[in-house]
Amino acid sequence: MLNYQRYKRVPVVDFPERTWPNKEINQAPVWCSVDLRDGNQALVEPMVVEEKIEMFNLLVKLGFKEIEVGFPAASQIEFDFLRQLVDRKLIPDDVVVQVLVQCREHLIKRTFEALKGIKKAIVHIYNSTSTLQRDVVFHKDMEEIKEIAVIGTKLVQKYATDFDGEILLEYSPESFTGTELDFALEICTAVQETWVASADKKVIINLPSTVEMNTPNVYADQIEWMNTHFKNRESIILSVHPHNDRGTGIAATELALLAGADRVEGTLFGNGERTGNVDITTLAYNMFSQGINPELNLENVKEIAEVYERCTKMDIHPRHPYAGKLVFTAFSGSHQDAINKGMQALKERGGQHWEVPYLPIDPADIGRQYEPVVRINSQSGKGGVAFVMDTFYGFKLPKGMHKEFADVIQKISEQQGEVAPEQIMAEFKKHYLDRKEPMHFRKCRISDADVGNGEFATLAKVTYTAHGIEKYFEGVGNGPIDAVQRGLEDELGIEIRVMDYSEHALSSGSGAQAASYIHVLDVKTGKATYGVGISSNITRASIRGIFSAVNRLFY
Repeated sequence: MLNYQRYKRVPVVDFPERTWPNKEINQAPVWCSVDLRDGNQALVEPMVVEEKIEMFNLLVKLGFKEIEVGFPAASQIEFDFLRQLVDRKLIPDDVVVQVLVQCREHLIKRTFEALKGIKKAIVHIYNSTSTLQRDVVFHKDMEEIKEIAVIGTKLVQKYATDFDGEILLEYSPESFTGTELDFALEICTAVQETWVASADKKVIINLPSTVEMNTPNVYADQIEWMNTHFKNRESIILSVHPHNDRGTGIAATELALLAGADRVEGTLFGNGERTGNVDITTLAYNMFSQGINPELNLENVKEIAEVYERCTKMDIHPRHPYAGKLVFTAFSGSHQDAINKGMQALKERGGQHWEVPYLPIDPADIGRQYEPVVRINSQSGKGGVAFVMDTFYGFKLPKGMHKEFADVIQKISEQQGEVAPEQIMAEFKKHYLDRKEPMHFRKCRISDADVGNGEFATLAKVTYTAHGIEKYFEGVGNGPIDAVQRGLEDELGIEIRVMDYSEHALSSGSGAQAASYIHVLDVKTGKATYGVGISSNITRASIRGIFSAVNRLFY
């Protein structure tokens, strides 16, 4: 049994004044990507300079206006990367690069050397403030910890004075979620006042859940408490930097936005230390799915994923929200049927909004294809097979035919597992379209037949081959299908009934083909089946459908 008694609960916030539960997200925050710093430092094989540049260009293309590019004072590689961005003029005028640095003068000095030539940058300083780290890591009291932050702020001010460009300050009380709120407020206020922040000279106060320690609602309470206790709130850009240790990074961030956060730091697909940073792509797509402009260019998730996987050498999980290979896939038969009906209803109604069961968004809106939407296995039902035939190949099987053909695919899936759409179509051809033996329809001439009393019927003169031998018969009926049916009955000595008939166009244009579905009953045995025929001539398609059904029934 798990020794749960080794662990103690993290205190919650006594904050009955909270208002965030009654709010809604209605706009995107300021997004800051930390892929090139927090994400990169967590990779088994960190990105080389050219990979970093490819990732940086992707982030710019996606519309990020703030990008943390690294820790240039930490290593020559980090320094050289930033210089490459500057020297190769890769930083657009509307993009602000952010650099991380500890509150030490030689590191801050080196950071400003790396920033030379940049018009605008965010210098991000931090120090750990949590109760635990003060005790076991730094062995410092609150005043000493606060002094580190104040000194760091003054050093940034010092070097910013001679910097030929604009510097914004960002301060993070690292391990904020394990810091007493009163002390977090005190140290952030000290930085704010030292920087002399104002509405015209804002400071970014970044409150990270460096390690997730409690439920998302507690983080939201912490954020709102800080938000309501800040002095001169208009001088602060309130930022959050959530991680995902408890698997609730997305929820914590969304609640933090309700609680007053203006800005979010995160990574593509949640890369980062341990269980990762919060996933900005999922956050943005969540907003998109609610009719909110995410303010990022995320129309092609496949391209984003390809660059991400190539640069990070990490695979995106197949169940990852929006981007995973399986997220727009339905194996369950009932789900497949619901998707099928929902898509049909959407087309028929022409509604303004996307509403399809089990598909919260249209996959096409984010560059996904419909091919993987429905995949067929032994758990799939008739609706899924019908959906594939319609969506992939344009065959709108009559409802009565759904089970008949699904049973064919079911047998295959029980033997091999998943059945690809191409195989489903191949089986459809085999069992219906190509059922031309032994009775192979060749040609037919349709004309009127005088039956007396001024009445006319339809005369069908049909040429066919049986086991390769050409034969001929005639039939008279109240239409082409009835005439061919009667002629076949006389020719073969059988008794059949056409129980149902339907048709539709397969494609548009002068060369369009029609598909005909004929449901035929063998009167003697009670067995019934469908036959299918296609042709540019609807009458010929129908006759081929009858022959297909007869071959299936009797041979």
